[in-house]
Amino acid sequence: MIVPRHVIAGSQVTPPSDRITIGHIGVGRMGGGHVSGFLKMPDARILAISDVRLETLERAQGAVNQKYGDSNCAAHPDFRELLARPDIDAVVIATGERWHPLVGIEAARRGKHIYCEKPLSVTLAEGLALREAVKKHGVVFQWGTQQRSSQYYRHTAELVRNGYVGDVRNIMIGSAGGGPPKPEAPETLKDPPAGLNYDMWLGPSPYVPYSDVRVSLTWLFIRDYGLGCLGGAWGIHDLDAAQFFLDTDETAPIEIEGRARYYEDIRDVPYSWTVEQKYASGPTVIHMDLVTAKKRAKQFELGSMASLVTGSKGWIWVSRQGVRTEPASLADTVIGANEKRVIFSDDHKQNFLDAIRKKAQPISPITAAVHAETMCQQSAIAMQLQRKMRWDPKAERFIDDEQANRLLARAIRAPWSYTI
Repeated sequence: MIVPRHVIAGSQVTPPSDRITIGHIGVGRMGGGHVSGFLKMPDARILAISDVRLETLERAQGAVNQKYGDSNCAAHPDFRELLARPDIDAVVIATGERWHPLVGIEAARRGKHIYCEKPLSVTLAEGLALREAVKKHGVVFQWGTQQRSSQYYRHTAELVRNGYVGDVRNIMIGSAGGGPPKPEAPETLKDPPAGLNYDMWLGPSPYVPYSDVRVSLTWLFIRDYGLGCLGGAWGIHDLDAAQFFLDTDETAPIEIEGRARYYEDIRDVPYSWTVEQKYASGPTVIHMDLVTAKKRAKQFELGSMASLVTGSKGWIWVSRQGVRTEPASLADTVIGANEKRVIFSDDHKQNFLDAIRKKAQPISPITAAVHAETMCQQSAIAMQLQRKMRWDPKAERFIDDEQANRLLARAIRAPWSYTI
């Protein structure tokens, strides 16, 4: 059993002056979990909450005040009010990804360190703008790809980087999805309910009338807000893991080709797909929905969403449930002190706080976020245009394909802009 450090240190009292003060922006499904997590951190103090839903906002505020035994946690319906506060050191952004770049850029401009949920953005251009802001303003950025803080994924990265599987031929990914979709309920257009700021919920995305279906978890599968299981509903986790294993955070694949089947209701993203992305160094990442992955490689029958690294000396299957290897002895390999090691982190949130204190790079930095997001956007565009594409990692654009390059950005609604 791995016990996170903050649990062991839980009985130690951190002086108030040494605590990192936190503001949470987006405190619903994922964001509420982050509130609960940071409330357990003895070296952090939550000072403020922001959300577009009044009920969600008040529920999270109450949980914080109950935990601390006071009424000092402020509730801000507008995230800009929270970011304007000089007493907040860092923010946790757990809105939908349509908001991540805008909130993140403003946080960086205000000098706030950032823990940002994945995916990074709806288009690559927005993610690049956030990267520029983080670098310009010198804040710590931790991306919410917490698998990097898992013993299973860290050990796999070190095995791969030190050549224990030999030359890597490919990394297969089995994401969620793939089964025949059940029809989504039709939209019933109506006025937004009291207590929801629907205009702020939409944010920079195009205006469309309100419906209950749109603002349910169905939004994850609408292209204006995300990429479904190809991206934030799972795929981004293991695309980031592939980058982590291959030590390619500073680059992206140079050839992309894929095919997909799409939802045909309010949802408009792939539900079944296969996309191959080849690196200049040789390996290929083969990203599939889980149904397709199980047909492609028997190892995906071992469990749920996972990655399979295949090299000239063996293979590693890794998921959140564990690791299987061939040869079996590979799983027990101890990495030596003089071999390649990754940043040690057994707790993603604690790693973020430690990076702030040490002015160090966390385990999931902005560069990693941008290039994993690049893989998602490459995939979506290649499948949409139904052709093989080439990518220039330095220019961060498709080669000789202006139609594809136009899809790397989008117009956003006024009054929002990506001012660095």
